[in-house]
Amino acid sequence: MPSFDTVCDPDMVEVKNAVENAAKEIGTRFDFKGTSAAIELKDKDITLLGDAEFQLQQVEDILRNKLTKRNVDVRFLDKGKVEKVGGDKVKQVIKVKSGIASEDGKKIQKLIKESKLKVQAAIQGDAVRVTGAKRDDLQAAMALLRKDMADLPLSFDNFRD
Repeated sequence: MPSFDTVCDPDMVEVKNAVENAAKEIGTRFDFKGTSAAIELKDKDITLLGDAEFQLQQVEDILRNKLTKRNVDVRFLDKGKVEKVGGDKVKQVIKVKSGIASEDGKKIQKLIKESKLKVQAAIQGDAVRVTGAKRDDLQAAMALLRKDMADLPLSFDNFRD
């Protein structure tokens, strides 16, 4: 029976490369000389450091540019709150989302069920497996998910005929 998996996983190698490129640019830019502007990646958390919120925004813009150049969807980023760190410095933690949250999985399942397509959706961990009798139905389900779940950076894996 033909099937595919709907997943929400970033390419962490490209994310790491984008963060390293952003750190290199921050180190060489004239407007960041003598400031505490920095960026670092630990597991799936990107930490932005700066002297003020305005500077954090500039660092985030650099990061978004680097991610876009490396074809990583910026919808994977989940911004945290700006926190004050000793003195006049601030930091912000940005989480890199991976996996489909249970609420989003349920939305996908409900959307496919209400579409009247002859396919079934089953939540399997942090992915949603969609199965159907015809390949055309699966492709219609992919198009439906891309259109109606635009806020999630979905990708489709393991397409089996």
